[in-house]
Amino acid sequence: MRIVRTLLAILSLTLLAAAAAPRAPAPRNALDAVARDYVGLVLELGERDEGYVDAYYGPPEWRVAARAAPRTLSHLAAATAALQRRLEAIAVPGGTPAWQRRQFLRAQLFAAATRLRLLRGERLSFSEEAIGLYGVNPRLRALADFDPVLARIDRLVPGDGPLAERVDAFMDRFVIPRDRLDAVMRAAIAECRRRTAQHIPMPAGESVTLEFVTGRSWSGYNWYQGNYRSLIQINTDQPVRMGRAIDLGCHEGYPGHHLFNMLLERRLARGRGWVEFMVYPLYSPQSFIAEGSANYGIELAFPGDERLEFERRVLYPLAGLSAEGADTYLALQEAVRELSGARFVIARDLLEGRIDRDRAIALSQRYGLQSRGRAEQSVAFIEQYRAYVINYGLGRDLIARVVGRAGPPAERWRAMRQLLSEPTLPADLVQNDG
Repeated sequence: MRIVRTLLAILSLTLLAAAAAPRAPAPRNALDAVARDYVGLVLELGERDEGYVDAYYGPPEWRVAARAAPRTLSHLAAATAALQRRLEAIAVPGGTPAWQRRQFLRAQLFAAATRLRLLRGERLSFSEEAIGLYGVNPRLRALADFDPVLARIDRLVPGDGPLAERVDAFMDRFVIPRDRLDAVMRAAIAECRRRTAQHIPMPAGESVTLEFVTGRSWSGYNWYQGNYRSLIQINTDQPVRMGRAIDLGCHEGYPGHHLFNMLLERRLARGRGWVEFMVYPLYSPQSFIAEGSANYGIELAFPGDERLEFERRVLYPLAGLSAEGADTYLALQEAVRELSGARFVIARDLLEGRIDRDRAIALSQRYGLQSRGRAEQSVAFIEQYRAYVINYGLGRDLIARVVGRAGPPAERWRAMRQLLSEPTLPADLVQNDG
């Protein structure tokens, strides 16, 4: 019944979004025409690659056409190459909005071509995949480089037995009871929204719907429906701990994925009539910006001690949990975050065949400080989404450096709003990361 309710909720929101979807303008120039064909290409590729289209809120008839007769992978690869040539033949003045638009389409088409190479059976290295899909070349460290972080965490959670078991047991003291989870998550999302709205105005009528699901490799997901509405799903396969409430509220909602998609819809899809922003292909540079900004948005919304203060004052009572040890728990979460780079190494070695699945799970337990069940879920995510894992940590670190240099909090919020409202690419952030 839960799966049925999920499907009905998604269908209902999709129909609402379709009814209110902005009508796409007729192509006025060569760039508009390429953008229109790009949307059709992404929709067709989504018919061949489940999960490729993360969001679409353009004209419903475009999706109907894509579903009616999707081309083969070989034909889609040829069509992508042809579209790339058409784009390169368009001359636009440098530094203009049209130039930004062309750069964005160039990066997105390159990612589509890379995804098609993978789907057609070509083997790419982890680095080649990351560059091709997300526009970044991850510089990975050796796993041994993370041992000092483990040593510091060992001092936070002293005791006998393996460190991963001690950390897992300590964190399990902060599991939110299932019958309290809805109230806690709604309170967290509301506070994330309140803090974000103080700095970034929200479109009228925007909203999120919250739902709990099982059987996923991820812990949370935002399904953007268009018309400033999202469905946020929280996976309860593993017990949800207190630390995830603010994390998911900000990451999936405000100032994370929901806000990002709303700003793109309002400013670019509706405001400029750029139809390419009516579709979001998951395996593309957009995801580096989306995941990185969503993770950085947590500390932007809750700087310093403000997170701990809100959790103690509001969330712990709602969950019926004691706040004793909450400061150590938060310090532990922050220290564990420093281990995120180890996950990239594990992902690379698994995907390139250096280690098998069992070894990847064991390493995830050691360097992710996870239980067996959580480590299995982490590895399942890598198997499904592959190099996508880099977007969370590397994206967050790069955006934190760029936005953090803007100055005091108000200026950082202003920089964040601009980053989320423009066709920003990872290369733009790297260029500003001086």
